Amino acid sequence: MALLVFDGGVDVKAEARKTLSEIDKKLKLLNKPAIKSIKSEDGDIIDCVDIYKQPAFDHPALRNHTIQMRPNTIFASETSTTKHESSPAMLTQTWQKSGSCPKGTVAIRRVKRKELLKADSLEHFGRDGPRTSFAVNTSKEFIKKNTSNDESKFFECFPAPEHSYANLYAVGNNFIGARGDINLWNPLVESYDEITSAQISLKSGFVENFESIEAGWMLDGYRLTGCINLNCAGFVHTSLVIALGATFTKVSKLHGPQFQINLRIDHDPITNHWWLQICNEVVGYWPAEILQYLKEKASIVAWGGDVYSKYVKPGHPYHTTAYMGSGEAASELFGSANFITNIRIIDDSLQLKYPDPAFFVVDEPNCYSALIHKADCDSEPYFYFGGHPDDKCVYNKK
Repeated sequence: MALLVFDGGVDVKAEARKTLSEIDKKLKLLNKPAIKSIKSEDGDIIDCVDIYKQPAFDHPALRNHTIQMRPNTIFASETSTTKHESSPAMLTQTWQKSGSCPKGTVAIRRVKRKELLKADSLEHFGRDGPRTSFAVNTSKEFIKKNTSNDESKFFECFPAPEHSYANLYAVGNNFIGARGDINLWNPLVESYDEITSAQISLKSGFVENFESIEAGWMLDGYRLTGCINLNCAGFVHTSLVIALGATFTKVSKLHGPQFQINLRIDHDPITNHWWLQICNEVVGYWPAEILQYLKEKASIVAWGGDVYSKYVKPGHPYHTTAYMGSGEAASELFGSANFITNIRIIDDSLQLKYPDPAFFVVDEPNCYSALIHKADCDSEPYFYFGGHPDDKCVYNKK
């Protein structure tokens, strides 16, 4: 006698075959044919893909897009003014030890089947959860209320579902560039579907409907993405040197050497593209064709840390133990806490300057923290953030 097992009338084996078929189809869509492939010692495979066959052109708005290799306008830059000994120019990714990509290609990290198998869904793969934002509300009343001289003031903001953040904000209507040196760490996360990150973001639009472009480092429960992990449909990649989502060779150590990357995001006034540069390497751009509210200017710039988990925010009996930043509290300062420094914006004045006023928000101050600190009156401000949840953070072990 044969034993037949039914699960709600669904043929389980057939469903499994369907899932694997869908995964293979997704992999084929994500991983374009390579002219050359490089196997990295960290297990990554970097594909050198024809620049005109990269995933960006799967976006329907970019079918007839002409690639721009360099921005039309180069805005002013600065030499690091930080007094601490750290390394803002480290740009070595692990895969570069094993080879390089030829001209006419871009370096793209290959997505593996096991990554898709671990994803909550194929549709969700490459995304860090739903977002809403207070920052796109730029009415005069809002700005007046939330840009007090007391930079440590906490204030009410619209919720970001399943996100906990500690950010420094500049609010206005005319940002065309942003800068920051972001301290690199390899923090702990609790499970494969959690993410912790440090980034610069620019936003514009409305609470119900807004756009955001972000760059920084990200770590999830499956792999370290020490540079950036945009996963942004339509981002046009132009670099032979940087593979988005690949690891850096060096990260900071607690009470040890500190490493950081310099990020620049600039608006091109001729094409309306937003360009990303990392340590003077032009990585690529968000093209104007895929933008609406950010086509010309941003209304907010944010610098800081973000934890994405199903177990954040009040109301959960359990809170994630995922670290933000290094996992150390902001008050621990240099060598312990995650930081961003050389913080700059560019507005209609076309001048590179520290945002004034600037204020920070910590979404869950019982769990994570933030602090603006200057060693002395002449020192560069550091924005410190981070921490790891403990018993004070609505936290009970499973």
